[in-house]
Amino acid sequence: MAKTISRRHFLQTASVAATGLATYGCATTQDEGTSTMPNVILAMSDDQGWGDTGYNGHPVLQTPTLDDMARKGIRFDRFYSGAPVCSPTRGSCLTGRHPYRYGVFGANSGDYEARSKYPLPPQEITLAEVLRQHGYTTGHFGKWHLGDFDGPMRSSPADNGFDIFFSTVRKVPTCDPFGYFTNDGPFDQKLEGDDSAILMDRALEFMRTAADRGQPFFAVLWFHTPHRPIVATAEDRARYAKHSEFEQHFWGSLTALDTQMGRLRATLRELGQANDTMLWYCSDNGCARGGDDTCGSTGGLAGAKGTLYEGGVRVPGLLEWPSRLTQPRRIEMPCSTSDYFPTILDLLDIEMPDDRPMDGISLTETIADQTTSRSKPIAFEHRGTAALLDNRYKLIAGIDDPTHVELFDLLEDPQEKKNLATARPQVVESMRTTLAAWRSSVDNSRAGQDYT
Repeated sequence: MAKTISRRHFLQTASVAATGLATYGCATTQDEGTSTMPNVILAMSDDQGWGDTGYNGHPVLQTPTLDDMARKGIRFDRFYSGAPVCSPTRGSCLTGRHPYRYGVFGANSGDYEARSKYPLPPQEITLAEVLRQHGYTTGHFGKWHLGDFDGPMRSSPADNGFDIFFSTVRKVPTCDPFGYFTNDGPFDQKLEGDDSAILMDRALEFMRTAADRGQPFFAVLWFHTPHRPIVATAEDRARYAKHSEFEQHFWGSLTALDTQMGRLRATLRELGQANDTMLWYCSDNGCARGGDDTCGSTGGLAGAKGTLYEGGVRVPGLLEWPSRLTQPRRIEMPCSTSDYFPTILDLLDIEMPDDRPMDGISLTETIADQTTSRSKPIAFEHRGTAALLDNRYKLIAGIDDPTHVELFDLLEDPQEKKNLATARPQVVESMRTTLAAWRSSVDNSRAGQDYT
């Protein structure tokens, strides 16, 4: 039943002169380490809007590390979270599938003592499970939000392919956090300081151990920043002293996260692992808006967290892999967190585990600059509304309200100001047909047809 990726050796045949993409073979030992497979890191912030980076034009916020990654690696200018809220996007990162296929419909409760409502089911195959079968050691650090660590709704990192974890079930304060768990149970030592630094401490220890053993690692770093409760240290607040107290905390915590990403890159260089580490970065959804103390930025995009407009699902997206991506590039093709699973397996010459429906696509040809057009649209569903996004158009359609139809030309109108549904009925009809077929496939998946 296994299905082989059709471009298993695309990196050997890509045009190096045109793309700056160096050749790669899984059996080649790198000069700076003993691992024959590249490391993979998925880093993700929480509620960071598309405009909440320096490289996307924020007038105040300082993100020098992310800006440097954007200058030196691949910058995805149209990168999308799998959903406009937390838990579903996290599921898409690990499975390559839309979370509605397996019943993760929304964000798990934010209350510290509440049980999860949407655990990741055991029948889903995660990226960690696949990579562990191919010799990787796997670790999860930070916010999990895909199930509890005990009890009837248990679906912890350890249950989903991670060898070790230092993680929280859900949100925690971004300074002096509490509620972390490890494989051995609750972490009961008092934690002080910036949360991004605290989880990075454990992640770097995991990477050092793997490097010492000469074993490739897969690390998932899911930061809590800048999700509420947002608290920055006095040092991180000081650089924004001229602004409001909430802005000091919000921007200070994001700059602290950026500092930890810089620390990660520096440690990879120190360990001799930087060149052959695939480092991905994004946010789990757009910025949260509402209330007097909100300062997240969509960069001028419509909507925000919880909506299917661009401000809710278009997020910062970066990829750095120094030995393989030797020239910086900006990719304007729509890409998604659901693309992680098929892309990473393709890049590693690993076959897909089976032929269950995937919503993500492999970005290998896009990364190699061999295509600028997405082969399959990105579909969304959230709270009675669905959306379909192709290379040019975006359809937003009400499920509970069939009269709600919006069509936007994102190449001409990324701010989604002009509804073209009436002017371009043929485009609407075609996209609605595609969206209906996708929703039917999702319903079949949720009914268990993928697991038989």
